[in-house]
Amino acid sequence: MAKINPFIIYHNPRCTKSRETLALLEKKKVKPEVVEYLKTPPSATELKALLKKLGLSVQEIIRKKEPLFIEKFKDKKLSDEKWITVLVKNPVLIERPIVVKGNKAVIGRPPENVFTLL
Repeated sequence: MAKINPFIIYHNPRCTKSRETLALLEKKKVKPEVVEYLKTPPSATELKALLKKLGLSVQEIIRKKEPLFIEKFKDKKLSDEKWITVLVKNPVLIERPIVVKGNKAVIGRPPENVFTLL
C-alpha cells in the first residue's frame, strides 16, 4: 500500500522563493510531492480546493505584477469563476509557491510561512 505524502508544493523551479521554500521543507526533513504547476496546471476544481485551503479569494492569489496580467488583465473586471478559468489557462499568474498539508495551505512568501504547516 503506497504511503500518501501529506505535503504538496506547487512549485516553479525558476522562482527563487519557490526554490527557497522547497529547500526549507527539505531542511526540516519534509519531502513534499512536487507539482510543477506551469507544466501541470491545477484544474478549476483543484484551484477552488486550494483557495479553500488557503482561506483566500481568487483575487488574492493573482500575480498582478506579472507582465501577462499587466498586458491582458489589469483593467478587467471578472467574476471569481472567470478568474479561475484565466488562472487555469495561464498558471503563470498564480502566486507561488503554494504548500499544502492536508486541509491547510500557505503561500511560501516569505518561505518561512511553511512553518505554520510543520
